[in-house]
Amino acid sequence: MTSLINWALVEPDDPPALYPYEKQKFPGVQGLFFDNVPWKGQPTRVFAWMGKPYLSAESTCPGMILLHGGGGTAFAEWVRIWNQRGYAAIAIDQCGCVPGTPLIQDGALPIRHAYGGPPGWDESFDAAGEEITDQWAFHVIAAVSRARTILASQPGVDAERIGITGISWGGYMTCLAAGVVPGLKCAIPVYGCGFLGENSFWKDEIFPSKHGHRVDRWLELWDPSNYLGFANLPMCWVSGTNDFAYPLDSLQKSYCLPPGEKTLCIRVEMLHSHQDGWAPAEIGVFADSLLRGGAPLPRLKAYGVDRQLLWAEYESARPILGAEINYTRANGQWQDRRYNRIPALFDVTSGRVEAKLPKNTSVCFINIFDDRGCVSSTPHLEISD
Repeated sequence: MTSLINWALVEPDDPPALYPYEKQKFPGVQGLFFDNVPWKGQPTRVFAWMGKPYLSAESTCPGMILLHGGGGTAFAEWVRIWNQRGYAAIAIDQCGCVPGTPLIQDGALPIRHAYGGPPGWDESFDAAGEEITDQWAFHVIAAVSRARTILASQPGVDAERIGITGISWGGYMTCLAAGVVPGLKCAIPVYGCGFLGENSFWKDEIFPSKHGHRVDRWLELWDPSNYLGFANLPMCWVSGTNDFAYPLDSLQKSYCLPPGEKTLCIRVEMLHSHQDGWAPAEIGVFADSLLRGGAPLPRLKAYGVDRQLLWAEYESARPILGAEINYTRANGQWQDRRYNRIPALFDVTSGRVEAKLPKNTSVCFINIFDDRGCVSSTPHLEISD
């Protein structure tokens, strides 16, 4: 699939030109535009918020690229969250917009600017027949590549310690970027994944109203399932059991593709929003373990079902304080299944978790919790009679 797109075209030779944005200001966070690839022969620019923590003359810090989801734009608050963690961060708008008011709430109307590129989200499906280099996803990945070079060129930022995270549509783009943008050291998609054409909100609610050949072309070009197999970097997948947009089956198909290290953090009925998406402690802990020398999340090494006993084996640098089985007896639409939670036994000496599987379970997985309140999950298992 990668032969359809020359991804080298998104990689800049040098950091792009930067232009200040003075209409809105926040202490410690800089508003700016940067040049991106042309759209239909015309120049484009991307809006971003960027900031970094205080650094002494001798110290350096890692960096993080932040991709918002649908209904959002670049969030200054999100940049500050990462600055407080000790990271330089750049949050980019992916749809040719600047922030509306209020700045940090989902659904705030964005404002398109004069150099905005192609419109994103659902409008991108209708443009699937246009030149590849004029399509929205191509422009987003080009912007991600440029954002990485911008961060890497900042004084005090370690160019070899830059990761990416995104929420919802931003998580989707994080998956795509993980497979095609060089130089990223970790990727943390929240909610978003691939396989939109097999099971997703769009398959049920949006694609039926679109021209089928355009949808097929869009999926062929831009679905992350075509690129995650090349994502040879550590990834942490954060989501909930009942996400309305990206169901568990598509999530599992997605995280099974990358050959690199993967960590799952799946909570029962995690809410879907930008604020809920950037809140999980696991996101910062995972990044710290790779980019700042922090203790990693617990690792689940093996798991399975043996005569109605669901079990897992783990190792953890931090004490494990709890374990649970998450299970449902429901079938049908993944988004509509409701999960129960019951405690599981765990042995800190052997690193084993186990519990009897409730009767008529259709889907189950194990969560373990360390002393930071962080969760690590096994992949879910579908149980047949």
